[in-house]
Amino acid sequence: MKKIIQARPCVDDSHLPSNLHPVIKQIYATRQVSHADELNNSAATLHDFRLFKDIDKATELLIWALQTQSKILIVGDFDADGATSTATLMHGLTMFGFAHLDYLIPDRFSLGYGLSPALAEQIVTIAPDLVITVDNGISCIAGIEIVKAAGIKVLVTDHHLQGEQLPDADAIVNPNRHDCDFPSKSIAGVGVAFYLLIALRSALRDLGHFEQQQPPNLAELLDIVALGTVADVVALDANNRTLVHQGLARIRSGNTRPGIIALIEVANRNAARLSASDFGFSLAPRLNAAGRLDDMSLGIACLLSADLNQARRIAGELDSLNHERREIEQGMQAEAQAVLDRLAFSSDTVPDAICLYQQDWHQGVIGILAGRLKEKYHRPTVIFAGGDNGEIKGSCRSIEGLHMRDLLERLNTLHPHLISKFGGHAMAAGLSINEQHFSEFKQAFEQAVTAQLSEEHKQCIILTDGELPADCFNMDFAQLIKQAGPWGQQFPEPVFEHTFEVVQQRIVGEKHLKLVLKHQSGRLVDAIAFGVDVKAWPDTEVRFVDVAYQLDINEFRGKFTLQLIVRELQKSP
Repeated sequence: MKKIIQARPCVDDSHLPSNLHPVIKQIYATRQVSHADELNNSAATLHDFRLFKDIDKATELLIWALQTQSKILIVGDFDADGATSTATLMHGLTMFGFAHLDYLIPDRFSLGYGLSPALAEQIVTIAPDLVITVDNGISCIAGIEIVKAAGIKVLVTDHHLQGEQLPDADAIVNPNRHDCDFPSKSIAGVGVAFYLLIALRSALRDLGHFEQQQPPNLAELLDIVALGTVADVVALDANNRTLVHQGLARIRSGNTRPGIIALIEVANRNAARLSASDFGFSLAPRLNAAGRLDDMSLGIACLLSADLNQARRIAGELDSLNHERREIEQGMQAEAQAVLDRLAFSSDTVPDAICLYQQDWHQGVIGILAGRLKEKYHRPTVIFAGGDNGEIKGSCRSIEGLHMRDLLERLNTLHPHLISKFGGHAMAAGLSINEQHFSEFKQAFEQAVTAQLSEEHKQCIILTDGELPADCFNMDFAQLIKQAGPWGQQFPEPVFEHTFEVVQQRIVGEKHLKLVLKHQSGRLVDAIAFGVDVKAWPDTEVRFVDVAYQLDINEFRGKFTLQLIVRELQKSP
């Protein structure tokens, strides 16, 4: 069972604006916001691009390419960050007057992640003058070596963690290379691509390039940057919050592109009231579905479309792929649960790590399955699916207290024959191993996790912002919370706790619990708990429940009502 614990303010809130609501001040303090300038989401507060290592080399490459109208190939990735990064550079470089632009996304199933040697061979036949990687490249040593040997210049933009060796590229712009001083280490790949364009504009301005023409308005790209930042589940530090805030503001005011309008429509969201969570739970899954099941070029085409009707057609295809992805995922979840049930462990006897392999599982969905099992059991999880030539591909998800990429690197050092390749972040990573090594990898992985995880880390704790004062339990305060965001990874939306009386309860949509709850003030409020155990709920014997919840505003046929999004529901003693 999850433990509901009230978080305590981490910093002194005395330097926050005095006109802030006291509850909002406390919410910020628990998220380590201590100064008013951390709440300033104006574009002027963004970190200086000059702090990126190699940014001068990168702009010199681009200026050379612009002056010579060289042939540029953007090499992206097959997830939403890769798609938005690719679209950002395609749109942005076009705004500067680059005429010979194209992009290439590796096929997830045959080529795998990044600028691999196999993809490099394709690039050599295309023969561009300059290759720009987005959301990949920092670990693509062999592939970049092949491209460089063919006389092609390479500019790497990435945000993944550096390994022991850097690729031999002409420039590497990555906040997570060891010698880079850019403060926001959690910036997404799309953010790095956006900063590259900012640096290019500045360099061209210094050269007098814009004396006869207006410089491009790069703020027009912030809708894509915001979507990719939230979709990649990077930490929303102050810099990332500014990028997301600015992008959301453009969308809400109607200043967005046809592809994002179409994604909002097909997801049945309201553009004027769009939130960061809508990016994460509604738009990004549809964009990601292309890369998971088909070809991410479809998602990029949606973002690049200049025609709304065309964008709507593509968004419809993405929506269909997302429905198909959900069906595949549900089947895989059922199969995985059957495996876990055969292992005879319950929520009280969960092993320290979960590592599963099934040859016919879909490579494009194993990451989602790993995430679902990690959420359900609160354990580091690796899911493998069958690949080619005896190699199987795995997707990893971690919990607080265990850095997944570092753990894989440690395993690779201790057992150099086990892992063919790996890469990723603290909370998510990918790897390939030989199928015959699965049992050995599973044992080594479980032992490594056990050695590192403490009993405290294994506890699934829901941190809350405490009891919400009765005079805040209303629509006005719910709106105040929405305005206080954007909320996201490591800057979570406020969660409150309270003991409610149950008035009504019923299952909707086969697995969601719809409730009418009575607050201590006497107010009745609707609540929805997603993905409950339908064997345990509804329970007509239960009169009171302890609830960890988020305040939400539900819109139905133009009518707005207060609603609670239930994060944890427990029968009250």
